[in-house]
Amino acid sequence: MTPRALLSRATIGVLSALLLACAAPGDQTSDSETGGTLVVVAPAEPRTLLPAIGEASQAAPILASLYERLADIGPTLETAGDAGFTPRLATSWQWGSDSLSLAFTLDSTARWHDGHRVSAHDVRFTFRVYTSDSVATDQGSLVSNIDSVAVVDSSTAVFWFKRRSPQQFYDATFHMYIMPAHRLDSIPMGRLAESPLAREPIGTGRFRFARWDAQQRIEIVADTTHPKGRPYLDRIIFSIAPDFGAATIKLFAGEADLLENINPENLAQVARTPTLRVVDNPAMQYRFLGFNLRDPRNATQPHPVFGDVRVRRALSMAVDRERVVRNAYDSLGLVALAPAPRALIPDTTAFTGLPFDRARARALLDSAGWTDSDNDGVRDRNGVKLAFDIIAPNSSPAAQRLAVLLQAQFKEVGAAVTPQLLEINSLSERVDEQRFDTYTGGWQSSPGLVGMRQTWTSTGDGNSVRYRSPAFDAAVDSALTTFDRATSRRHWARAFQQILDDAPAIWLSEPRVFMALHRRFIVPPSRPDGWYTNLAEWRVDPAQRIDRDRIGLGGAAR
Repeated sequence: MTPRALLSRATIGVLSALLLACAAPGDQTSDSETGGTLVVVAPAEPRTLLPAIGEASQAAPILASLYERLADIGPTLETAGDAGFTPRLATSWQWGSDSLSLAFTLDSTARWHDGHRVSAHDVRFTFRVYTSDSVATDQGSLVSNIDSVAVVDSSTAVFWFKRRSPQQFYDATFHMYIMPAHRLDSIPMGRLAESPLAREPIGTGRFRFARWDAQQRIEIVADTTHPKGRPYLDRIIFSIAPDFGAATIKLFAGEADLLENINPENLAQVARTPTLRVVDNPAMQYRFLGFNLRDPRNATQPHPVFGDVRVRRALSMAVDRERVVRNAYDSLGLVALAPAPRALIPDTTAFTGLPFDRARARALLDSAGWTDSDNDGVRDRNGVKLAFDIIAPNSSPAAQRLAVLLQAQFKEVGAAVTPQLLEINSLSERVDEQRFDTYTGGWQSSPGLVGMRQTWTSTGDGNSVRYRSPAFDAAVDSALTTFDRATSRRHWARAFQQILDDAPAIWLSEPRVFMALHRRFIVPPSRPDGWYTNLAEWRVDPAQRIDRDRIGLGGAAR
């Protein structure tokens, strides 16, 4: 593989024209008109469709359609207080006088898809799942300030908090989809992933589960009896295509309607396809190269290479990130400043990242004992070569390009690097089990930087590189718990400076994300916390319906 040549300078012009000319069709439907099928190309099959366990990116759109939270965050994504949150399974809530308790009153009309009424027992059970040591969840650190959930009666669940913080309401609602206790509480926590609901979920959302054909597709259909009204669409099909080439073939052949991450080189083809348009996806994403700080063969020991901060800092300074991002994304990506997108960082001028400086990088490697003793171009120490792998998902051409470009950058300072392309679930397993040297990773950030606890603190369930820094942890905790915004900004500045100095990863890019979507769909603006958050409001223009839109709920779509 060789790095991709830069795209034409006309890319920006093509994109601008697409976004203008490909605007959504006029709204020609009335609120009573329903029907239609949306086929989404999915880059991987979810491991499970059980919330708390299956919240990886490939499961997120399905879970958001099948399940509900107690309340939804508002369009501004404000995490402090409860202003702007919209009732969902809860119709109202009441704070305790000391603000350490929060009582939710559940909607009396809310029903599980099997007909059972939603109760406070479901809320308490859900919290126990998300915080169980026996459940392989990566969400536990996000609800760590919740001490317990009590059942007052079948319609009232009370959350008790360990301490006051601005994000208490957000913690109680945003991070947990409520699960059916009556179908799961007889199963040991450690075996929930084996329950029937892991493959045939039962939720309360405006779509119901229909079928799962392994390695092929997952289908959900409209819940016509939902108390908040049925969705406009009849069904959504998630068509599994782990290979990006196969995914684009499905899209341009008309077998699929939506591809979430369209590459810059495909924009011109979208422009030539009369049935497609480009939709700007304002996802709060960033990508990085993560260093495994523990030995893959013995996790009790530091990694023989990356356990040394001098090596991590040297490799960070060896990378011309401006050039790498420009080659990987053309004009559609920014160099990442830190482990968060710019839009969420309170003050981007309050900290300083490591510079691109290969001379300093070589000097640091020398000081760490890595020298080229045999003049073969690869550094070594005690007879061991400075050689390592970069694992990257084969479903992401951009991630593949990043791996190849980094390989060339590291070679300049005497490191021999081998990119390995893996299917996304295989990559996830390797990362979860810590069987890697480095990997190209990415996070979609939670609103309000609250997800920093999950992704980079010592107790974070998603801290895949095993970064440990008491100073960073303390700064993040202080930033999230103070009610004074100016003080919070200062704590965030300290946190970002600490993690940049420690260099557990190289912060690479903030990609601008675009979706390719069939023109017949009328859609509301995408939200930064997920393009799929309002799928119940997506519609098909009756004048543009195709055969699979006319099947109805009783038919089988292909």
